[in-house]
Amino acid sequence: MPRLSLSSRLALLFAACTAVVSLFAGVLFSRASEAHFVELDQQLLDSKLIGVRRALHDIQSRDSEVKLADELSPQADLSLRITGSDGRRWYDSSASLPDLLPQKPGLSTINDHGTDYRVLNAPLFDDKPDSPQLTLLLDITHHQHFLQRMQHLIWMTVGLSALATALLGAWAARSGLRPLRRMSTIASGVSAHSLNARLPEESMPSELAEMAHSFNEMLGRLDDAFQRLSAFSADIAHELRTPLSNLLTHTQVTLTRPRPIEDYREALHSNLEELQWMAQLVNDMLYLAKADHGLLMPKREALDLAAEADVLLEFFAPLAEDVRVTLNREGHGHMMGDRNMLRRALSNLLDNALRFTPADGEVRVKIIDQPKGLSLTVENSGDGISKDLLPRLFDRFYRVDPARHEGSSEHAGLGLAITQSIVNAHGGTIHCESENGWTRFVIELPKEV
Repeated sequence: MPRLSLSSRLALLFAACTAVVSLFAGVLFSRASEAHFVELDQQLLDSKLIGVRRALHDIQSRDSEVKLADELSPQADLSLRITGSDGRRWYDSSASLPDLLPQKPGLSTINDHGTDYRVLNAPLFDDKPDSPQLTLLLDITHHQHFLQRMQHLIWMTVGLSALATALLGAWAARSGLRPLRRMSTIASGVSAHSLNARLPEESMPSELAEMAHSFNEMLGRLDDAFQRLSAFSADIAHELRTPLSNLLTHTQVTLTRPRPIEDYREALHSNLEELQWMAQLVNDMLYLAKADHGLLMPKREALDLAAEADVLLEFFAPLAEDVRVTLNREGHGHMMGDRNMLRRALSNLLDNALRFTPADGEVRVKIIDQPKGLSLTVENSGDGISKDLLPRLFDRFYRVDPARHEGSSEHAGLGLAITQSIVNAHGGTIHCESENGWTRFVIELPKEV
């Protein structure tokens, strides 16, 4: 069976609610009307019973029958039966009275050949156990017809109100769900080539404004991710094009004529350097792919960050001496983490710092032991980085320097992206600050991974 639309469901729900409420109100009104008629009939029969008893007080008197006729004559639909204590019928005011009548005292209702009666049984003399019995019968057929017509009217009202509510509910639901249809239209038009559509949050109802805001944020994230992916693919092609062209050109030139064995050896060495750079690039890309899928699983080793930093500073000391840059380390801290991964992250930061520090500059490593974690800062003096560029520093293949130094693994633009992946795998964060002639990369790490 086809599933109902949301508008149809709401319309049916409105109709059902209206039908239930109308039916409940109609039943209450019908019961109240019926109880009201019973109360009126009770009052009428009680008053007539008093008159009949008064007329029959002296049943031996000659004018008792006349008095009884006078008492019953104003009420055409009222009849009387008098029976003796032995059950024999003494008197019927009408020849059409039913043969069998209720014998229990009090008020009751019967139907005889399509005629409804309200029956009241009472003794003629309350203080005599063998007193004759009085049975007053009131024809209430017109009351019953009124109640039946009212019940039919109630059912018709319930049906018509349910139908009207269904139609109005469908119109209201369709109008109220128009923003959802607009969202559906925009969502159906979203593709990898059109992610700039946005929902008008200002014109949305308050119930859908938050959903529209989340939807727009999702589109923004998708747009940014696709743009990064497109740029990433273009960057990969750009990075690999130069070494592949160099390999092809060098190999073709080498094979144009016979050459001495030393020339072939030199060509192979040159090709080997290009291939090693390409292999390193592929390995870095695989490393980042593992990080994107949460496959980097750091080991849990007890680390002394000061000792690890000193090892790397000693490694970079000859390079720093060549470019006349001073290396310093401040502070101590201990944590649980992966030694090789953290060394790689810190090495990438030191390499970047040395490349962008001018002669006679300084590179500092600061370790701050905090109650809930560690703060590791690598900062260098020199020209600052524009605030507009800071958010993109950790993008893959991004370079602050617009000149692309192709063919060198040192400038592939993946170092900071790998560093960020390592920090994230350890449950930490990294950000860059650049002001007052200093550029700082600040890493916040938990003590337990």
